Formats: sequence, C-alpha cells, structure tokens
Amino acid sequence: MTSFQQSSKAQTNPTAPPPCLPPLYFHLCKNPIIIDNGTMSFGLDKATGKKCYMLGARRLSIAWANTPRYWRWKRVPESRFSEVAELKEVWWLDVKGTIETKILSPNTTYVAYLVYKFSSSRYGFEKKPVDLHVELGESDAGRTFRIFLDPSANIPQFSREREDGWMEVKLGEFFNEHGDDGKATCSLREVDNYTLKKGLIIEGIDIRPKDSR
Repeated sequence: MTSFQQSSKAQTNPTAPPPCLPPLYFHLCKNPIIIDNGTMSFGLDKATGKKCYMLGARRLSIAWANTPRYWRWKRVPESRFSEVAELKEVWWLDVKGTIETKILSPNTTYVAYLVYKFSSSRYGFEKKPVDLHVELGESDAGRTFRIFLDPSANIPQFSREREDGWMEVKLGEFFNEHGDDGKATCSLREVDNYTLKKGLIIEGIDIRPKDSR
C-alpha cells in the first residue's frame, strides 16, 4: 500500500489514531499511569486513541469505608493501586464514583464498569441483587440495572473476567458530547438494610470508550 493510500484510508476513519505514533502512545495503551496522588489511572484506547480512566477505591465515596468494623483497606499485588477496599460486613451498601466530563474525550460514548473480586468469605450477593446506575450532570437521570453480583448457576452472569484477573460488571453508559455536562456519577447500591453482605473487594470504577477492550 502506498503512502497516499494509507493517508486516504486514515482520512476515511476519523476515529483511528494517526499512522505514525510515538512510543508513549503504545505505552499508555498497555500500561495506564497512576495520577492524582495514586487515586486514578489514565490510559488510551488503542483502537481510537481516546482517553480511559479508572477511579481507584480511595477515590470513591463508600459508605462507612473508614469504619474498621465494616471495611478494610489493604494492598494486593494484582492491583494497579496501592490499596483496595474489602467489605467485612454491611447491611447498607452504597458505593459512588464521579468524574469530570471535561477530562474525557468529546463526542464519545463511555461505559463505566465496577472492577471487583470476592474473597473466600463472600456472603449475601447471591441472595440479593444490587442496583447499578450511571447519570450525567443534572439533566440525565440515567437508567438503573438490577443484577446479582454473585449469581447462582441458574441466573444469567452479567460480569466477566478481565485480562488482569479482576472481574468487571457494567454500571451503565453515557455520551460525552462537549465535556460541559459537569460530572458523570456511577453507583452501586443495595440498601434494603435486611441482607448482610460480606467479602466484596473493590479495585475501582473503570471508565472507557464503548466497545474498547
């Protein structure tokens, strides 16, 4: 293929990255960097060059996260962050993360995923579904999905295993037009106050362009 043909092909696909890319681009596609005092990571989507972020557990708003009876902060070698949050026991589960839309790529549909694992002491997530929700700014109320994080064999599995060994489940999606919608808010809740829950380990919330891998 001639250089003219390569240039013409790139012009017909405006979302594709430029044909000549610096090493830093490929590094960020494979190895997100840690930013904001260790509470976020930043990378690029290899197919489009668009921005990807993960909000680490320390950046999330987790009800009673600093009460040792309910949550424990610990280091695990498989996490990109220095700490993850492990649920010891709660009846009221409320996890929320927000991101400024101005730092995201414009004209892009983003999907938010909870990145998590279960410990051997997990309990309650096969008994009661959780509510997953994403909303954009003050004008978009978003949709709420209700799923079992730890389903029994006869219930559809909505989560999947990632390449890094963690599990992820879709919280929702939103379209970032110009980045002027303020904040996107992603949440996981189970607040009926009747079901004891244990053993959820949260690494963070991954926010990346739709259909990226």
